[in-house]
Amino acid sequence: MNNSWYPVILAGGKGERFWPLSRQDRPKQFLSLDGSARSLLQATTDRLIKLVGGWDDLWVITSSAIAQGITQQLPDLPQSNLLIELEGRDTAAAVAWASLEIQKRYGEDAIIGFFPADHWIANQEAFAHTLDAAIQLATDQAAIVTLGIKPTFPSTGYGYIEQGEKIGSFNDLPAYHVNRFTEKPSRETAETFLSTGQFSWNSGMFVFRAGVVLKELRTHAPEIIEPLEQQGPGIYPLLPKKSIDYALMEKTSLAYVLPVEFGWDDLGDWNAIERLLKTQDNPNVELATHVCLDTQGAIVYASNPEEVIVTIGLEDVVIVRDRHVTLVVKKDRTQEIKQIVKTLQSDPRFTDLM
Repeated sequence: MNNSWYPVILAGGKGERFWPLSRQDRPKQFLSLDGSARSLLQATTDRLIKLVGGWDDLWVITSSAIAQGITQQLPDLPQSNLLIELEGRDTAAAVAWASLEIQKRYGEDAIIGFFPADHWIANQEAFAHTLDAAIQLATDQAAIVTLGIKPTFPSTGYGYIEQGEKIGSFNDLPAYHVNRFTEKPSRETAETFLSTGQFSWNSGMFVFRAGVVLKELRTHAPEIIEPLEQQGPGIYPLLPKKSIDYALMEKTSLAYVLPVEFGWDDLGDWNAIERLLKTQDNPNVELATHVCLDTQGAIVYASNPEEVIVTIGLEDVVIVRDRHVTLVVKKDRTQEIKQIVKTLQSDPRFTDLM
């Protein structure tokens, strides 16, 4: 692994679809969802710290609301490598600011990788092999490299990347120019994508040289990069709120994709727990003391092991008990938890539940 690269962990998300377990004082990245003792943020850090020179090369960007929690979770992270957003403005602003700071310290040729804090990856060796390939491509060419996950089912919850012309192989992995990005498609469209063999899931992980991405941001997203360059991070709350996909990746001609397989999940909602922990000998996924009769396909979670959840005749539901809140939702409607959170936020009776 090339040691002259700098991973940045994007750790500012709220994870509202994991409410009520994920809350303002304990967002999703602070949770352990795979049965281990390590939070998602800590697991992501563990994965990356092995691949760089040490803590001095690792960066984290997060919101002011949870910066103290980041420090508690990662006590070895240098404070100078923790970028604290005054107000969350989505991933385009985060990528722009972190890239500027790394360029100032290490120069335009510094290789930067961006990684969400809340992903699960099964095969660490394959992940490291893939990053080596991405670093080689970003070193060799003016390229913004995205890691495309080879799809295993026609998901309607992920964005897709269509690969175009093959440009060569790096670390024995083929690399392609990106034809287009597509947001979450319909089931029929997703099935068509899979049938072509030319599409990957958009993982949200990127690798590039600092100078390359900053030049592209100046071309395609000047409303974000120019205020940061001219006025510094104090201008953050006034920046447009845009994703890096929308602000840059859908516009640049320098987007390349490495279609890869290393066992990946973005842990987007409670259904991800089933994908990680489901076993053949249990009809349910149980992270709680659960007593049931004729219940199957359920995901059951309780933060207090002394509490008992009893179910009768249920199928394909999620039940979560945490700190005076009980959530019961059908598995095919977990994406709507964000709507309930917004409703609760607007009612002063429920302020303590957020």
